[in-house]
Amino acid sequence: MAANEDKKQYFVSVNHGLIQDVRNETGEYEVWLTAEELTDLQDRLKALEQNDEYSFRRAFVPYKSADHDDAIDQFDEKTVRLYENLRQHGTKETQKVIDELGVIPKLENTGYQDKGYGDGSPTNK
Repeated sequence: MAANEDKKQYFVSVNHGLIQDVRNETGEYEVWLTAEELTDLQDRLKALEQNDEYSFRRAFVPYKSADHDDAIDQFDEKTVRLYENLRQHGTKETQKVIDELGVIPKLENTGYQDKGYGDGSPTNK
């Protein structure tokens, strides 16, 4: 991605929920963002962190199947949208890494077409 006078280079660590203007040693994605796009990305990371905390608290409810819990569904959707955003604004290297991870199709694939789910509708949700 070519530098644009309206965009600034950032390095994003999804694991740490950080956006920095200097590359660090953690696994980071290089993106080019306008001020508005930076705010959007910050909001996405914050929402993902909040959903992560909610999902963690829900994990201790013994009667709810984790793979069909609404909290997990929300977390996955926000994760997919975050990686789509990073890919959209990322450098060629960032796009390649995200593509190689296969995180976007993997998270969008519920697996309900697999044998054992009958007509594709889980019965324990």
